[in-house]
Amino acid sequence: MQLTNFFSSLIAASSLAFTLVCGLAVPSPSSVKSDITLLYNNDLNVHTAPSHRSALLLSSPRSHSDAASACTALGETLLPVNKTFFANDLVPLLRYQTFQGNFPLSQQFWVANEGRACQVVNSKGIVSSSATCLRSLPVLCSQSAAFQASAQPETSLTVRSHDLTITGFRDQTSFKFFGIPYADPPVRFEYPTAYTGNKTIDARSFRSQCVQTGTVGSEDCLFLNIWTPFVPSSSSNSRTKLKPVMFWIHGGAFTGGTGSDSTFEGSGLASRGDVVLVTINYRLSTLGFLALDDGKTNGNFGIADQIAALDWVRDNIAAFGGDKDRITIFGQSAGAASVRALMGSPKAIGKYAAAVPMSNLAGANYATTYSFYYTIPQEVSLVANPVIEAVGCNSTSDVLACLRAVDPNTLVNLATVARFLVVDGTFITSQQLPVDGSGPVANVHSMMGFMRDDGAPFIGYPKDGNLTEGLIGASLNTTIANNPLFPEPSGPNVTTNVFNVTAGATTDVEFRCLDQATAFSGIAHNLFKSVWFYEFNRSYQTPGFSPNFPTCEAPVTDEHPNGDTSQEYFKCHSGELFYVFGSLPADLPYRDDQDLPFMQRMVDIWSSFARTFDPNPDPGFLAARGFTGTAQQLMRESKWEPVTKANVRGKPLRELQWDSFMLPFGQQVQCEFLGFPLTFYG
Repeated sequence: MQLTNFFSSLIAASSLAFTLVCGLAVPSPSSVKSDITLLYNNDLNVHTAPSHRSALLLSSPRSHSDAASACTALGETLLPVNKTFFANDLVPLLRYQTFQGNFPLSQQFWVANEGRACQVVNSKGIVSSSATCLRSLPVLCSQSAAFQASAQPETSLTVRSHDLTITGFRDQTSFKFFGIPYADPPVRFEYPTAYTGNKTIDARSFRSQCVQTGTVGSEDCLFLNIWTPFVPSSSSNSRTKLKPVMFWIHGGAFTGGTGSDSTFEGSGLASRGDVVLVTINYRLSTLGFLALDDGKTNGNFGIADQIAALDWVRDNIAAFGGDKDRITIFGQSAGAASVRALMGSPKAIGKYAAAVPMSNLAGANYATTYSFYYTIPQEVSLVANPVIEAVGCNSTSDVLACLRAVDPNTLVNLATVARFLVVDGTFITSQQLPVDGSGPVANVHSMMGFMRDDGAPFIGYPKDGNLTEGLIGASLNTTIANNPLFPEPSGPNVTTNVFNVTAGATTDVEFRCLDQATAFSGIAHNLFKSVWFYEFNRSYQTPGFSPNFPTCEAPVTDEHPNGDTSQEYFKCHSGELFYVFGSLPADLPYRDDQDLPFMQRMVDIWSSFARTFDPNPDPGFLAARGFTGTAQQLMRESKWEPVTKANVRGKPLRELQWDSFMLPFGQQVQCEFLGFPLTFYG
């Protein structure tokens, strides 16, 4: 601990040094006596983003000279008049401020002078000279930080929450606060404790990920990251301006991943969706999930970390512009399993308003343990004992002390690692989420679904055209062969024909059937405030996860060298992430003229759910923001309807693709044949 304290002091000293710019402290909303909104009209086009501009809005009225001084304190000037920027970007941004009720339609804002005349702009982008410079008006400042720019002293900003002073920064798109410790450095195999470290935190760079497969990460890894378009002043009455919070839990089989993964880059959701995004780290693998039979090492440390992060967010997120009463927890894959666990956890229920499990694993084979939890004795027999033996701790009287002395990288790289949720009686109290009404379930708004071919990456590609052998290789029931419920295509590629059957059946038994059954039973037992269900039928595979390549990629042709999305290809696990976050990187191409607008629409849909608990974006919101592409496409489509008792046997599922529409729950007869009917949970 002495070494930890030394490094904490060192970090604090460097933070203090960095918070001085030309002898002046880093500005804060309090020092400029105003809320600060970063205005950026984000179309998510990473290739043209550097040519766009943004602005800083200080909502508290003041005279022209005070306005100029406030901008200077932020390292900026009054906003220079630029007719193109004003017309194309500033008008919808100010119109949205009016839509939110922050200002009347007639409101004027200070901008830069022309000559000696003090100038103002209104919400229509019309610039005029003010009769006097002594008027009290809100202020528009320049915003000079570039797209994806790293932290600089002149773009830094400090917020204060309770006894914490946290310094982040801004780029063109949003305010960013990275690597914030939400708990003390964890003691191995103990539950997290609230943060008690240095109260001055430099949050201008990501901190370590948690130890995981390979030789990366640190055990001191309980950090979170925040992207926000708005930082309030503690002296202002800004409660009504607070934004909904999206709390992201990464996937990675409970053995890998990090909240700082660029796939989850939060600028798109924050600036386009007008939400506060939080991403977190949590302990992984054996360090996060080992349970012993000693009566105190009860596992689920990673789940406890997630709840500790949620507690920190509830306590502090208002200082970053977020509303603790409008938190949506969302996650994909193991992140979805985490969301599902939190939906039944007495320690988490009541701490969030909505939940979005994306591609939750449930059912058979690899998916079994993500939604059906081991007892501690089962986990000890299957996992803990092999771990203990592998590291030579089986011959000691104090197994826990022995395990704590083992190198962390050794523990996470063993042939057997702990990655299973267990019924510990505190964080998880039942063997599965009790959607039959038999136990506690969070009564929140929910949106859930899966990729059309979610199971395709979880099996091997067939060696030949023998379907029975392919089914055996995929651990599927061989009665699927020659079964009219699972027709084998007759295309020229016989291995692809087999893979179509095995991937489809795997998607059924590991994703589709029991995710649909969850929605069915949740509605039947009146457990959720609302349920919205989807199947994602367009994908852009993340390069770091594309098993059975190139099955999950749009086919490359001479006419479509980047992939032809109009042809059939497998819409695989993780293929929705770039779309949901609006984070397609610059080194990946738009494959056609639909990739970008579809990404815009998915960001608009996911952030709409966070704002209103309805994935149908408000037409007024879209009009105010100038999001005409999304508005026009949604006008051509039927409305997304929630799952209800009236339609659960009708068309409760939204097929998310370029032209989206409502469908019945899929593969219902097949799911019944496979042993996972809609009524599986009762």
